[in-house]
Amino acid sequence: MINIESTDNVQSVMKEIPEPTTGFPPEVWHSTRPSTRAARIKQQLLANERQIDVERARFATESYCATEGESMVIRRAKLLLHLVRSMSLAIGPDEVIVGNRSLLPRMGVIAPEGAVDWVDKELEILPTRPQDRFNISAEQIRELREDIFPYWRGRTLEDIVATRVPDDVRIAVRGKAFSLNQTDHAQGHILPSVENWLRLGVGGLRDKVLAARQQPEAQSQAQQQFYEAALIALQAAAELMQRYARLADQLAAESSDSARQHELQEIAAVCDWLAEHPARDFREALQGIWFLFVLLQIESNASSFSPGRFDQYMLPYLERDLESGQLTLEQAQELLEYLWLKFNEIVLLRSSSSARYFAGFPIGFNLVVGGQKTDGSDATNLLSYMCLRAQADLGLTQPNLSIRLHQNSPEAFLRAASFVIGRGSGMPQVFNDEVIIPGQLNRGIAPEDALNYAVVGCVELSTPGKALGWSDASMFNLTRVLELTLFGGKDSQTGEQIGLATPPLDRMHAFDELEAAYDQQLAHFVALMVKGCNIVDSIHAEIYPSPFLSLVIEDCIERGLDVTAGGAHYNFSGVQGVQIANVADSLAAIKQAVFDEQWLSAGDLLTTLRTNFAEQEVLRQRLINRVPKYGNDDDRVDQHAQKWGDRYSTLVEQYPTIRGGVYQPGFYTVSAHVPMGANAGATPDGRLAGTPLADGGLSPTAGRDKRGATAALNSVSKLNLELASNGTLLNMKFLPMFFEGSEALKKFTLLLRGFCQLHIPHVQFNVVSVDTLRQAQANPEEFRSLVVRVAGYSAYFTELDKELQDEIIRRTEFSDVG
Repeated sequence: MINIESTDNVQSVMKEIPEPTTGFPPEVWHSTRPSTRAARIKQQLLANERQIDVERARFATESYCATEGESMVIRRAKLLLHLVRSMSLAIGPDEVIVGNRSLLPRMGVIAPEGAVDWVDKELEILPTRPQDRFNISAEQIRELREDIFPYWRGRTLEDIVATRVPDDVRIAVRGKAFSLNQTDHAQGHILPSVENWLRLGVGGLRDKVLAARQQPEAQSQAQQQFYEAALIALQAAAELMQRYARLADQLAAESSDSARQHELQEIAAVCDWLAEHPARDFREALQGIWFLFVLLQIESNASSFSPGRFDQYMLPYLERDLESGQLTLEQAQELLEYLWLKFNEIVLLRSSSSARYFAGFPIGFNLVVGGQKTDGSDATNLLSYMCLRAQADLGLTQPNLSIRLHQNSPEAFLRAASFVIGRGSGMPQVFNDEVIIPGQLNRGIAPEDALNYAVVGCVELSTPGKALGWSDASMFNLTRVLELTLFGGKDSQTGEQIGLATPPLDRMHAFDELEAAYDQQLAHFVALMVKGCNIVDSIHAEIYPSPFLSLVIEDCIERGLDVTAGGAHYNFSGVQGVQIANVADSLAAIKQAVFDEQWLSAGDLLTTLRTNFAEQEVLRQRLINRVPKYGNDDDRVDQHAQKWGDRYSTLVEQYPTIRGGVYQPGFYTVSAHVPMGANAGATPDGRLAGTPLADGGLSPTAGRDKRGATAALNSVSKLNLELASNGTLLNMKFLPMFFEGSEALKKFTLLLRGFCQLHIPHVQFNVVSVDTLRQAQANPEEFRSLVVRVAGYSAYFTELDKELQDEIIRRTEFSDVG
């Protein structure tokens, strides 16, 4: 067994464990730190300057040129094979778990089949743009423009989407009613069957493909091409692992360090075995998992391929090694943390516009622990605690660690999670089985699959290895649609007719008329959103099949059908509503000021909004302070959040997908509340034009929730969030002082118990003071490792642009749960 460094703090924890099921006592975690080796790797990651990778673009162009005229699924499989044969490989001097999709960590990989136009326009500004910067050389720019981009003009996903989206959808998108996502890169956003990958290995999957292609019902040309592509993809997987095995052997032969030489020989043996066979032990399973996600990234260059319920499928490997003595618990912990570090080596290159919606390089390796087994019993185990421990030790942004809670979750697990939350990395985020599982059942998910749900990317809910949820298909700007409604479907500044020609507010005589008009506009824009999403979905199936991904999604092999074309067992599309807090606060303001108390005329309000409250600061403050606000457990405003959140959900869920499923609504923003606020004019809640909307998806507007954490939770709980089965997001910020003292964890555990009893699917916590954030703004080099929760993911605070930093600073701070 490899000589893994141990640490005193791990050894001290071992002594406190009376039996394996008890886990790590949170009170001894205050001295946690990674091993010397893990700390070195972490420091190298933080010091790494992000570079652009041109290799994938170069080799993709070579492959597509060579396969002209072949079916697209074969071309995609041959692309993967060409990439793994041609790409540069490296094994770092400290690495135990090996593999990456690029030569260096955190490189910006260009996939030209997705888009080249925006890349071309931004090449010179990549090192200096406000968000998500990458260094690029003059020679790389020359190669891209002269040798690569010309081939792709008119052939990319971005180009084809632009030619097929009809005018009515284009007007709505241009008018900022909603976005169409996944228009310049592969879909991602899926939970592969990691369990099947580890259990079958390359050889077992090959046998499954060979058997399926012989079935009488699988003889169509399209099915046979699918199977041929699947076999090519498996060949690519084997060759990548074999290349790493050869590289490790080569480095071992060159090493003068006998200990490192032995490590490299073991790395080679592990890689060579996994190139054909299933994982046999914990070490091989960890390496096998990482190879799976590296291959998915090489194939698609997309975000949010998520590991899912790691503590469930990995536990048998851990238990066997512990029982046999092959591993000690401290050695297993350190191996686990090496995988944790690998999850931080991949980022996604996005356009400047997209980076504002997904700021801070969220790649979405969502890893879930806890929850329930398929028989309804508690699923928490030793590995659940080890994953929490890894996050406590390393405090990095990936994986996006999530926990599932239910009414019978163990007290020790809640205390352990509370401790890690208190350390301030924004993780783990918390999901509530008591509302999510019924919501999954309502969507037609089988009971055993509903109990086995996991999380994709940020907060999206899905079934491991069985579903293509297309969970980031669109973001729908509920606030912008309300603004358009107030002005009769027209833009308040240009007068352009973007929505339906309903009466403007100053021609209405009752609040009911406004609600009726808003309902009409919502229905109109939801229909257009679905129309646009279906077009994008169909184009992905046409030009972006994913033969390797299809191998790890159940039913694809049996059907001989790619996952993008409907091969998965479950086929959903998910669209997010943004932001219900501003809608509720605005409707409450209109109802009280214009219709009930009549201290503001509709015409004056429209003029005030059109002029962005110019010379009307007194009125703006009156709208902010005199009208009730969502987040304070006040039914006068919460009723609007409940009514229109539920209405959006029921409008969305009536539509089928083109893959045989249904659309699922959700409420989360990633970081889109900033640019979507920039696209909205002033609103009746007192918000100025262009300023951010409320963060998260269900969070109150910053500073407006004045009655404490419990009141905020109560407001959110009034929506029927079983309907929001694509996922929801609630941000809360606590001062670090809350976690000080002997009773701190107990109080926070009680908050988590209370959350479980409410009808809220998700909550996440930032534990950081405004003073610390302001210091980090002023002195970014001194705070490079400061991690904050953005919206469904964590990011390094100093890697966010100032506008988003300011929004995080403004979020309400709680010093107690009251």
